[in-house]
Amino acid sequence: MPSVKEEIQLKLKTLPELPGIYQYFDGKGKILYVGKAKNLKKRVSSYFTKTHDNGKTIVLVKQIVDIQYMVVDSEIDAFLLENNLIKKYRPKYNIQLKDDKTYPWICVKKEPFPRIFSTRNCIKDGSNYYGPYPSGKVMHTILGLIKEVYPIRTCALDLSAKKIAEQKHKVCLEYHLGNCLAPCVGLQASDNYDEQIQQIEHLLKGNISAAIQRLKARMLDLSNQLDFEAAQSLKIKIDTLQNYQAKSTIVSPTIHEVEVCTLIDDNDACFVNYLSINNGAIIHTYTLEIKKKLDESREELLIFALLDFRERFNSQCKEVLTDEAIKQSIPGVTFTVPQKGDKKHLVDLSVRNAKYYKLEKLKQVKIVDPERHSQRILEQLKADFRLKELPVHIECFDNSNIQGTNPVSACVVFKNAKPSKKDYRHFNIKTVVGPDDFASMEEVVYRRYKRLKEENESLPQLIIIDGGKGQLGAALKSLERLELRGQVAIVGIAKRLEEIFFPGDSLPLYLDKRSESLKVVQFLRNEAHRFGITHHRNQRSKSAITSELDTIEGIGPKTKEQLMLQFKTISSIKKATKESLISCIGKAKGELIFQFFDGKA
Repeated sequence: MPSVKEEIQLKLKTLPELPGIYQYFDGKGKILYVGKAKNLKKRVSSYFTKTHDNGKTIVLVKQIVDIQYMVVDSEIDAFLLENNLIKKYRPKYNIQLKDDKTYPWICVKKEPFPRIFSTRNCIKDGSNYYGPYPSGKVMHTILGLIKEVYPIRTCALDLSAKKIAEQKHKVCLEYHLGNCLAPCVGLQASDNYDEQIQQIEHLLKGNISAAIQRLKARMLDLSNQLDFEAAQSLKIKIDTLQNYQAKSTIVSPTIHEVEVCTLIDDNDACFVNYLSINNGAIIHTYTLEIKKKLDESREELLIFALLDFRERFNSQCKEVLTDEAIKQSIPGVTFTVPQKGDKKHLVDLSVRNAKYYKLEKLKQVKIVDPERHSQRILEQLKADFRLKELPVHIECFDNSNIQGTNPVSACVVFKNAKPSKKDYRHFNIKTVVGPDDFASMEEVVYRRYKRLKEENESLPQLIIIDGGKGQLGAALKSLERLELRGQVAIVGIAKRLEEIFFPGDSLPLYLDKRSESLKVVQFLRNEAHRFGITHHRNQRSKSAITSELDTIEGIGPKTKEQLMLQFKTISSIKKATKESLISCIGKAKGELIFQFFDGKA
């Protein structure tokens, strides 16, 4: 059983290099610290690899027993999620954020002739809220841009139709400065004003390209007028807006009291991510690994994990978001599979974190127990390819030629799901004339397994042919001639759609793009292509080198061999002096080659 220190060191090796938040837990499961990071691996590792001067940091590190993390889309998202969790849990070591400060929003007030202003309180009164903004500079830049471009009111007057009709108000200084069109006295129609509000909300939703183009045009005009100070001021605003991400998956004021639960699984375990959202903010995040005991369905595992999370966090949410339809029911709970919008973003975020957690666990197994890691992959391959036994020994074939020249084929060998490079073989095609992939495949498969049979070597449990039905059919002919068909499993893989073809089956198999089986097959195919193309290039290179010497009458194979041993390249032969050529191959032949290349110079 690894110690706490060993478990943490293992986790540090497998953390993703992505933005997110991390949580440190003590031995009682209590959160000690919540932090954000642009790169989780570098930031979290720094706590355990650096020498700390701060006494509190040293004490914190000694107390850490477990690390949880959550991957997000950007550093801004990490900033917001960190703030939410600190306010929720008030961890002991997050002193700098233990006040009740919340990040500001921009409010488009629900009222006649809506006002637009910043606020730290989201009130459920039908108004639209945009943000939050961890950077006050960004928020004020946007508000300043709105004020500069759109003449909207800033006063808090009651602008109902009745009050305007009664002429209860008078124009103010903002009207005289051109910042407002005075809807208070009926000088601006509500339709015109609402059209401006729609444009502003379009900008607040993150669609700022048009606004930036407008500012750039204005900056260029100011520059042409030699008003460089004003132009520089606009440039600062443009830079701020270009770096701004208005839409965040972490906080959305439209979402209230929901849970998100998604699952990623493999042969013997599943990984479930859980998010709890309250008033638009994530307040709980956790990922769990569940070992499978029997043949439980994905739905059963997800419900089991969800009930555990609800009890753990004392949740009473009535809506649960998932990425797949759930038929089972929990009293008082509705399951939803969102297709778009903020809820869909949250589900995608949860799926992504379940996936990263699975990858982290698999990497840890690979480090701690490589044999178990290989065994798990082999079991997955056996299930996906419907094999009778584990594919401990796999071989893959690929052909290489360009317009029929120097056709070669490669065979790569994997043992225990890893390359066994000492067993790689390449073949020069002997019996096929011209570019005939099918005939070439038939030849090399026959030669390979004829030799293994004659030498009483073990046969692979799986043969993979790089190509579709045609290449697979050609390979099958060779196995039939050798009376091996049915004794060795064989499949073909077509590159374009990664289709897996089985003998006698007209419909291909499509493996999940995230499947480890597909990754192993792709690795085999890519290795075979790399190994084959390298040999093919060498063959072409040799042909190119000897081709010019072949055209010289009187120069035979032994003379060419002597020249290549002495000068290494055709370029060196061309540059050689007459004396050096004569000393290598004799006077008559030396003069002949020197005159041949000297005449072409």
